[in-house]
Amino acid sequence: MTARIIKPARTAMQSGSANTKDWLLVFEPEQPRIIEPLMGWTSSGDMKQQLRLSFDTKEEAIAYCERHGIPYQVFETKQAARRPMAYADNFAYDRRLPWTH
Repeated sequence: MTARIIKPARTAMQSGSANTKDWLLVFEPEQPRIIEPLMGWTSSGDMKQQLRLSFDTKEEAIAYCERHGIPYQVFETKQAARRPMAYADNFAYDRRLPWTH
């Protein structure tokens, strides 16, 4: 019953940083998923796969795991290198790349 402590990255549908501030504690699957022969649905008997705990800081998540005796792994996320750019930079004379229609 190993837990992962992660900070989720933004989805491809997001341009901002919504839902990426908290740290999540997610449990590793203990049983593999199986395909039911009748309907073809994927299921599992592992109920801890449904459990996701959120914490404000990484230290709170680590303290929770240590207090309850849960082995854990911390996965850091790489921050995106975002370069601020003004709209006027599209029409600058010394633009790096040519801009034509």
